[in-house]
Amino acid sequence: MKEWQKFVLYLSVFLAAYLIPFSNPRVEVATLEAFKMLGDYAREHVLFCLIPAFFIAGAIAIFVSQNAVLKYFGSSAKKWLSYSVASVSGTVLAVCSCTVLPLFAGIYKRGAGIGPAVAFLYSGPAINVLAIILTARVLGWELGVARAIGAVVFAIIIGLIMALIYGKEDAEREGVEFGGFEEEERRSGWQNLLYFANLVFILIFAAWAMPQSPEGFWYAVYKVHWPITFALLAILAYMLIRWFTTEELRLWVESSWDFAQKILPLLLVGVLVAGFLMGRPNTNGGIIPAAWISSIVGGNSLAANFTASIVGAFMYFATLTEVPIIQGLMGAGMGKGPVLALLLAGPALSLPNMLVIRSVMGTKKTVTYVTLVVIMATISGMIFGSIVG
Repeated sequence: MKEWQKFVLYLSVFLAAYLIPFSNPRVEVATLEAFKMLGDYAREHVLFCLIPAFFIAGAIAIFVSQNAVLKYFGSSAKKWLSYSVASVSGTVLAVCSCTVLPLFAGIYKRGAGIGPAVAFLYSGPAINVLAIILTARVLGWELGVARAIGAVVFAIIIGLIMALIYGKEDAEREGVEFGGFEEEERRSGWQNLLYFANLVFILIFAAWAMPQSPEGFWYAVYKVHWPITFALLAILAYMLIRWFTTEELRLWVESSWDFAQKILPLLLVGVLVAGFLMGRPNTNGGIIPAAWISSIVGGNSLAANFTASIVGAFMYFATLTEVPIIQGLMGAGMGKGPVLALLLAGPALSLPNMLVIRSVMGTKKTVTYVTLVVIMATISGMIFGSIVG
């Protein structure tokens, strides 16, 4: 961190401590909500979502060759292949806007094109199967279908626009040599596939949330998700002992730790800020009352859809939590158009998410990405609201 950045940080902390009226009851509640939200986040997401994601990102950075990444995600790869793979990647990963960040950072730093990488970044939290099914079941099949279609289309269009704007910079990035082991030299293709598939399944089952209804397939899996996770960990241990050298494992751990120390502090600060502003889900404890939000997102006006997109973009949603939150807002009079806008902008973005994206690909690209998501969510909400009434 540069000296002027340190000065700005110190000054901001001082001004906040000096000017914020902590004795005000509303501020006291919002401050407590911020730390409660941080506690919830640490308990529910760090151990079983973020840590597996960090290890997957570290594995990508060390064991996946640059040529393998560029084959499917490079700017020179066939667009139909790269964008098809990237836009549906979220169907196999039930991750939130923060958990997907280490995976995005891993493939982007490894040389993936900005277009496919951003398509993956958006699709990861936006179109996981659990969220789509829960949306259709709780909020109605129309919103479930619209969310699924909108998310895939968003991922492709936003990725193509980002590639169009920043394509030249991508071409320069592809000339960079990346360090790390070429996994193909020591392990066969099926071993590589099994290794990465095992890591992904550990992430999925370790983070498997308890469904609202104690019945059906999702609940049946929830009851056995820990035995499955431990079995997968045992399989991983066997793979690491038999297929990897000590030096490779050391580099894998170092790479995973590098991602963790770069990303985790920004996430925690962002969660604190989000908790202070809006509070935890269904608590109305933030400095901004939930009633204010619901009162201005009724109907299907441009202002309502734009506001829903902005609120969704900055508010933090853990995986699947957006559904009960929006269910409450719909009960308070939120229109279906703004609901879709919030569903398309919210799970894919958050304040913590933006801070980390900026550290990976810079301010200009981050602003462009966020702007595209908000604009497209607003337009989609208005179209959907006009159709369903």
